[in-house]
Amino acid sequence: RIVLETCWERVDYLAVHEYATNHADDTASYLALGVEFEDYLDTVAGLLRFVKAKRRSQHDVYLSWDEWNVWYKDRSGRGGWQVAPPLSEEVYNLEDALVVGQWLNVFLRHCDVLKIACLAQVVNTISPLTVRGDQLLRHTTYYPILLVAQHATGQSLAPLITAPEGETRRFGSVPLLDAAASYDAARGRGAVFLVNRSQREAITTEIAWRGDAPGQATAIHQIAGTDPKAVNTFERPDHIVPRALGGQPVRDGTLTLTLPPLSFTVIATGDYGATRG
Repeated sequence: RIVLETCWERVDYLAVHEYATNHADDTASYLALGVEFEDYLDTVAGLLRFVKAKRRSQHDVYLSWDEWNVWYKDRSGRGGWQVAPPLSEEVYNLEDALVVGQWLNVFLRHCDVLKIACLAQVVNTISPLTVRGDQLLRHTTYYPILLVAQHATGQSLAPLITAPEGETRRFGSVPLLDAAASYDAARGRGAVFLVNRSQREAITTEIAWRGDAPGQATAIHQIAGTDPKAVNTFERPDHIVPRALGGQPVRDGTLTLTLPPLSFTVIATGDYGATRG
C-alpha cells in the first residue's frame, strides 16, 4: 500500500504470483482452490481501489498475474551442469486440470482489473507440454487452456451462480459448481465455462440467459474422468482429453445439462437474438 501510494501515478500494473499445490493430497480442498484465487484477487483489487480513492486520482493501476501454474510434484532444480537436463517436469493429472480451469474462470470473472495473466512455463519445465525428441505430450492442463483460448472472446459476463455445496478441510463449505461466461457481439457467439468440483455427484445445471439469448449450443466440449489422479503419458496420450458432446437447442433462453463429477465443460453458443430469456 505504501509503495502504491508513493508511485501510483507512475505505474500501470501491480504484479502478483501464485502456484497451486496439493502437498497434503487433499483432493476436496485442492478442487476448491478457486475460492483462494478469487479471495486473493479481490483483496489486491480492493487495495488498488483504496489507493486510487485516497489519492483522489484519475489514474488506474491494473493487476498482472504474471506467474501462475500448478507446481508441487517435481521440485528438482539442480541440473549438475548438464546441457538441457529434465528439471521440474511436472506430470499433470485430472484434478490439476480442474484447478487450472477454475483459475481461468477467475481470470475471466475479474478481467475488469486483471488485464494480464501469464502461465509459467510453456514447454517441459512445469508445463502443459512435454517434448521428447520429436514426440509431443499434451498434459491434462493443456486442454482447459486450449478451450478457453478458443472460446473466450469479446466481453466477460458476470454469472449469478446457485449451486449445492460440499465440505472441505481448508475452506469449509464451498459451492460445487464454478462458472464463467463470455459473449462476443461482433461474432455473434458466446461461451459458458463450468467446473464440477464434486468427486462423486453429477450436477444437473440450468443455464438461463437474460436479455438476448442464444438459439443453440453449437458445441459442447467436456474434460471428465472418474480418477482425479489420472494422467496422460507418451504411451497413453489421450487418456484425459476433451470429448465433443455435440450441440443442443436453447429453449426459452434456457439450457439444461448434467455435469459429471470431476469435469470441466465448455458450452459454445451462437445465433443470439433468436430467442429471448
